[in-house]
Amino acid sequence: MTGTVEAAARPVLELNNIHKSFGGVVAIEDFSLDLRAGEIVALVGDNGAGKSTLIKIISGVHAPTSGSIALDGEPVSFSDASKARSSGIEVVYQDLALADQQPVYMNLFLGRERLRGPFGLLDRKAMMQETQKLVDELDVRIPSASAVIRDLSGGQRQGVAIARATHWATKLILLDEPTAALGVAETAKVEKIVLALKERNMATLIISHSLDQVFRLSDRICVLRRGVQVGVRETAKTDKNEIVSMITGVA
Repeated sequence: MTGTVEAAARPVLELNNIHKSFGGVVAIEDFSLDLRAGEIVALVGDNGAGKSTLIKIISGVHAPTSGSIALDGEPVSFSDASKARSSGIEVVYQDLALADQQPVYMNLFLGRERLRGPFGLLDRKAMMQETQKLVDELDVRIPSASAVIRDLSGGQRQGVAIARATHWATKLILLDEPTAALGVAETAKVEKIVLALKERNMATLIISHSLDQVFRLSDRICVLRRGVQVGVRETAKTDKNEIVSMITGVA
């Protein structure tokens, strides 16, 4: 029983003393953070603060110059993004990386297609059923799993991208400005999908420039300024004025 309690209490992700430099330019300076299952942590800061670099370090695109990363208490080192994905980490980037000409179900299984029979034919029926079940669970409002991506709205596309990440992530989802190009109504729909990740007990790290959104979604807020970790605050115990002061360095 003790082992079960310890496993439940252990962070999904632990970043310890992460440093990243490109040549003589320091992008991240001594960054440490943990993230637990069912928790949404927001990463905030001005442009150039190092947020995207940090996402790329966690997702295996960049290796840290120094420092360590652990998943479920086990040290990990990713040589590329595919290694991070195979460890249960999925990223939703601003450009979504969806295939516009393909239906939703093919996008969900892109590069991981279900096959059947001795000749390895695409099992379209199984992929469609699995996709429909997932989008229904996350309340992603699309016409059907066979709808073509190019025919969907921005919010629907974002929902599909998050659903795909949810389907394959076993540890952690990273969201990079998930509603940056969306209107008010579509933003609200996507935020509802993000909140559903908590109910699925997923650990979620979100980058957002919208402090309103950060306060609606997050459990904790981590502030970066010029590559330096200024601090971490529990969302319920801080306010926008404090976070803005931390972002800008102006009291």
